[in-house]
Amino acid sequence: MGLADVHAHLTHRKLLPDVDAVIGRARAAGLTTIVSNGLNPRDNLATLELAARHPIVKPALGFYPVDTVLAEMVAQGIDYPRDEEPVAAADGIRFVREHVEQAFAVGEIGLDGYWVPESLWEAQEDAFRALVRVALDADKPIIVHTRKRERRALDILEELQVTRVNWHCFGGKVTLARQIAERGHYLSIPANARRSESFTRMLQTLPRHRLLLETDCPYLSPNREDRNEPATVAGTAAYAAELWGVSADEVERVTAENFARLFGVAP
Repeated sequence: MGLADVHAHLTHRKLLPDVDAVIGRARAAGLTTIVSNGLNPRDNLATLELAARHPIVKPALGFYPVDTVLAEMVAQGIDYPRDEEPVAAADGIRFVREHVEQAFAVGEIGLDGYWVPESLWEAQEDAFRALVRVALDADKPIIVHTRKRERRALDILEELQVTRVNWHCFGGKVTLARQIAERGHYLSIPANARRSESFTRMLQTLPRHRLLLETDCPYLSPNREDRNEPATVAGTAAYAAELWGVSADEVERVTAENFARLFGVAP
């Protein structure tokens, strides 16, 4: 079955120049699937093009929560540390809708209250709901990004009766993570788990049948100074094996079965 990185950014400027080598190292580490997440129409298009060249790459088409209101933030003079041309919310949602049949999943999408001011939360929620409905209509799972608005995101997902959900790099309280798992959602653990008390705790206490592995590469490397890439999923699997007292093969089996339940296919 192999290992899967359920949340990567292979089109990021830090990875794309040598992405063939990055993918080669992932294969050598035992990965059979890398879900590369788009952030906006331009990035989604690049993700589709990359997936067409590399079958190991599965395209998740999304609209990053900050990007859904970035035009308004720029107009209000709110600083955001990313050099990205703003896209109108309607245009970003339209791209996902028009290309959703090519998508392996819809994501990353969600709510962000760290960068986005409260005055724009309602607009951000409107975009989130619209994107979730696109996924539901197309019977696609969603990949959620939340920051400082985890509980509200869960409320909206319950309101819309969404069940096929992976929460990537969950930054809320572990008690809320347990509630999310009880709803039948999945949570993916990134490659910096060894140096994160929160992610270690999630690996130790959350139901194993609700856990997946990710990198969020090029971010969240096992070594803070290094660029992250999908191959490091193997290290997270080894860490999970230590915590669970099982073999690495057992971790691969469990996470592959979880992957298959969420995405409808084996990794």
